[in-house]
Amino acid sequence: MIDEIRVENLALIREASVVVGDGLTVLTGETGAGKTALLSALKLLMGERADASAVREGADALRVEGRLYRDLDDPEGFSVVRTVSADGRSRVKIDGAIASVRELSVRVRPLVDLCGQHEHQRLLDPSYHAEMVDAWAGEPVQASLAAYREAWHALRAATEERERVEAAVRTQGAQLDEARFCADRIAEVDPRPGEYEELEAALPRAEYAESLARCAHDAQAMLSDEGGSLDALNSAIADLSRMARVDSALGAFADTLSEASIIIEDAASSLRAYRDGIELDPIELARSQERFSSLKGLMRQFGPSMDDVFRRYEEAQELLSLVDEGGERLRRARAAEDAAESALQDAARLLMKRRAAAGPRFCRETMRHMQRLEMVGAELVWDQRVLPRERWSASGPASCELLYRSGSGLAARPLRRIASGGELSRVLLATKVVLGSADTASTLVFDEVDAGVGGATARSLAAVLSDLARTHQVIVVTHLAQVAVAASHHYVVRKTPADDGVPVTSLEAVDGEERVEEVARMLSGEQSEASLAHARSLLGWS
Repeated sequence: MIDEIRVENLALIREASVVVGDGLTVLTGETGAGKTALLSALKLLMGERADASAVREGADALRVEGRLYRDLDDPEGFSVVRTVSADGRSRVKIDGAIASVRELSVRVRPLVDLCGQHEHQRLLDPSYHAEMVDAWAGEPVQASLAAYREAWHALRAATEERERVEAAVRTQGAQLDEARFCADRIAEVDPRPGEYEELEAALPRAEYAESLARCAHDAQAMLSDEGGSLDALNSAIADLSRMARVDSALGAFADTLSEASIIIEDAASSLRAYRDGIELDPIELARSQERFSSLKGLMRQFGPSMDDVFRRYEEAQELLSLVDEGGERLRRARAAEDAAESALQDAARLLMKRRAAAGPRFCRETMRHMQRLEMVGAELVWDQRVLPRERWSASGPASCELLYRSGSGLAARPLRRIASGGELSRVLLATKVVLGSADTASTLVFDEVDAGVGGATARSLAAVLSDLARTHQVIVVTHLAQVAVAASHHYVVRKTPADDGVPVTSLEAVDGEERVEEVARMLSGEQSEASLAHARSLLGWS
């Protein structure tokens, strides 16, 4: 959902902003005023290819900013900035962070459907047709699709396991010899997890045990042996305490030194305990050194880390096990694959059955709205054909497509081959109304949806767009006054001369009398009393 778009130096636009509210927003204006410039800005925000020719003449770069919301539960949304320099270089920022055009497309494109006469839109992609019908059909079809996909992934896993077992059974020669050597060598040393790290920490203390013990002993002796630091300190304390009877200030020094004496006695005791706790065992030291050397040897052969050593051991054991028990394991793997295939076949039949029931109903509902849009006689046909087994995918076991027939007696053909831009826009409009809140795109933008429409059909088009605006944010570029008066938000696009000779396109929100005047212009090309009165009548303000 779009909150706001700001545009600078794009085509004829020097600077403009559009705040897009809920419901229906229309853009109107004279032919050639530059109404499609906003669509160009939207394309840039959706990650489409940048073209340096879109930069306003005389400007260094164009800039498009937008704030969008993922859904109604997204209170903060996210911001997007796209700049294109006059030399064609494009830059993207999402929430202030540098991003790629691909990231921009992934974030924005699913939120917006841009439906113009020459736009590549999802309606032309047959894979989207199944998505629409699945979303519209609701829980029965979606549950069947989920079960099918679960079975499809389970079969892929079973097939990969069977292929792995077969490959292992076929393993001979150097690979098998290497696995046996690896397993035997590591089993011979028999390392345990964490052992290398323990030895790495303990060995330095064991190797320097004698020096550590001597250092602790000497330090303890200097502190607490006869004539050591404690004797001198205690003598000083005694002298200070005695003379404190003469000057009490000396008593404070005596107290401080008494505390120091306690600390030194504790340190001496701890040093003695540390010295006594050191074990001088040359045999144990040699054993630990030899063990550490063996572990390092394994790391050199199969490392570089002990984790790699354990992983290589497990892989070697698994390979040897597969070879030794190959027949039985292969039988089990093939049985599991057969069971997964059977489950997939069952899920596929149920999915096709439910889609076959939902697809035609979706077409009938869509055609009901198409008839309101001056498409009487046009039909949508649900075409579902089972694919060869090797072409099944996670999307389903059949190709599903909405075919278009413009009149009775004509062959139904793919939308991308038959429908004109105006027809495509109206078919998409009808499908979106049918989808309602099940649609994933929250914002729909229509350009030339009113091509060739007039009279009563224009009122029907406005009614259909109003219906759609109840479940979507809808933006329409239109020439029809009947559509314009149905909007909640109305912007007028105007082109005016500029001092530098390059015309300027502006976008202005209109309301009140300004909106009446614009609707009158759309009705008759001028603002006569009759057209103004007609405009007020259409707006319901008369």
